[in-house]
Amino acid sequence: MPFVDPLAVMLIGLSFGTTIGAFYFLFAARGMSEQVRALVVPAIGVGLFDFMSGFYMSMFWPFPSYVAAYNMLFGDPLLLFGLLLIILAVMAYKDPKNIHFGIAPILVMMLGIYVLVGAYSIVQLKLETGQDLITAMGLYLFDGIGAILAPLVYIKPDKAGGKYLYYLEFVILGIGTIFSLVIGYMALNGHLASPP
Repeated sequence: MPFVDPLAVMLIGLSFGTTIGAFYFLFAARGMSEQVRALVVPAIGVGLFDFMSGFYMSMFWPFPSYVAAYNMLFGDPLLLFGLLLIILAVMAYKDPKNIHFGIAPILVMMLGIYVLVGAYSIVQLKLETGQDLITAMGLYLFDGIGAILAPLVYIKPDKAGGKYLYYLEFVILGIGTIFSLVIGYMALNGHLASPP
């Protein structure tokens, strides 16, 4: 059986997750707790998909040796992102008006550091070049910064400046989502042009 590259759908799955994260910050900034609760089921579903996709890529995806680093560069953080998305969704479900995230935002921040180290490695190890470098860096930088800013949830949006920080996080995650979609759609086109 020929190898089928599922990277396009993995990137689209990532964009679903960052979209959910972005809209959490938008809804929380506007005090829309019912809309926050409505994000829970999609977050669990997308989190499961991202977790399983990342696990598959990290453990079983047979990359050729010259791109084997992508198992660690994309698969590992996707696995952790999916897991954290599920954890955060469960926490938000308990009480969407007064969410207690505990240490989970710190874990997301630590994942953001991993992603930013990945961004540095993309350049330093020349894992991408040309147009692919620009889109990959956009994805890793904006998603990494968005993850590092996750502890903003400790600031209530009704406190001084809190609402604007939430809007900033919405924009950063939104831009990361756009990069993920662009790469995913380009990958889809490439895979359709030369199927296995």
